[in-house]
Amino acid sequence: MSLEEPEFEVLSRKSGYQVRQYPAYLVAEVDVKGTLRSTGNQAFQMLAGYIFGNNEAGQKMAMTAPVTSTKVADEVNPQATDAYTYAFVMERAFTMETLPSPDDPRVTLREMEPRTMAVRSYSGRWTEQRWQDKTETLLDALRADGLEPVGRPIFARYDPPFMPWFLRRNEVMVEIEGHATR
Repeated sequence: MSLEEPEFEVLSRKSGYQVRQYPAYLVAEVDVKGTLRSTGNQAFQMLAGYIFGNNEAGQKMAMTAPVTSTKVADEVNPQATDAYTYAFVMERAFTMETLPSPDDPRVTLREMEPRTMAVRSYSGRWTEQRWQDKTETLLDALRADGLEPVGRPIFARYDPPFMPWFLRRNEVMVEIEGHATR
């Protein structure tokens, strides 16, 4: 079974990553306090509740991919955080006007603006250490190529938890500026 994913155009392929252009798309998101490991199930349940009918219309929506996680920045110390924003991508058939409002006030709907992303794909387990390692590898490659990251890295998971770890498709994504197709 193939899940709907956001459309994108590959602008260039670099050593260890791709540069992609994403058009605008919609997400349902929730902020959850705790570690990456401790927050995933809680966030998933809130977001899954929304798409499985916990909304003003009682409407069920299809599961899509990826499920994304982004560390929430602490205003005093950007590296010290104990919260994550999780997001489900909404089906392309919806607009902000046609998406039903969530019943759970912790779930919010948002349009992601068009953006250029550097993306490093990898397989394996969903650990915070692995995400941090892959993020550092991506950021090092961007610096070496003279590209400037904008915002916080995003951890994208494309597979269900029952998928064997060695078959899982994961990505680290970060918005960039000043891209040229070199």
